[in-house]
Amino acid sequence: MIDILNQFWRAYLFWDGQRLSGLAVTLWLLVASISIGFVCAIPLAVARVSNRRWLSMPVRAYTYVFRGTPLYVQLLLIYTGIYSLEFVRSHSLLDAFFRSGFHCAILAFAMNTCAYTTEIFAGAIRSTSHGEVEAARAYGMSWFTMYRRIVIPSALRRALPLYSNEVILMLHATTVAFTATVPDILKVARDANSATYQSFNAFGLAALLYLVVSFALVALFRRAERRWLAYLAVRTH
Repeated sequence: MIDILNQFWRAYLFWDGQRLSGLAVTLWLLVASISIGFVCAIPLAVARVSNRRWLSMPVRAYTYVFRGTPLYVQLLLIYTGIYSLEFVRSHSLLDAFFRSGFHCAILAFAMNTCAYTTEIFAGAIRSTSHGEVEAARAYGMSWFTMYRRIVIPSALRRALPLYSNEVILMLHATTVAFTATVPDILKVARDANSATYQSFNAFGLAALLYLVVSFALVALFRRAERRWLAYLAVRTH
């Protein structure tokens, strides 16, 4: 029993010299997808709240599609659907990219979380205090300067609680990566269960790892909220 648990832990937590462990792959999928999604969501959120329909409508359509369809289906379309197209297989760069399940998983996760993050940031931008905007205009700031120095920093701080939930949900969503044969935590658990038939041990340790990572992320975001949202705290006299 102890030997089996040790084998599970090594598969989940350690690098065997040839490939990353399940935990490392899961964390890399999470970090890569939310980083790409975060960077792309900021300009898309600005476009989403624009009064110019030719600018806001494409972003609105993008967020509706990716929020309205399951991530599992999106991953299947990117991993198996796109690669089945002739022009993709005939192009060397596209063929190399979409042949990799890891690349497809990151692309699917990044596009999915970017859609949700865009709406979160857009809502925070819309709720920006009118007084902050008027003060920026009174100082003679241009539109670009006002967004760069006032609107976006303020919106990102206020969006932090909602964004933390999105990151946790993205961690849980990485469990569908096994569809693209990516050896994440769940893929390792499934393989361990198939090899040993120790279902409780295999999936129990996987659940424990997800729980530990989730608690660590919650702690980090709570600390960030105490630092950057302190000005919103209710002051008692």
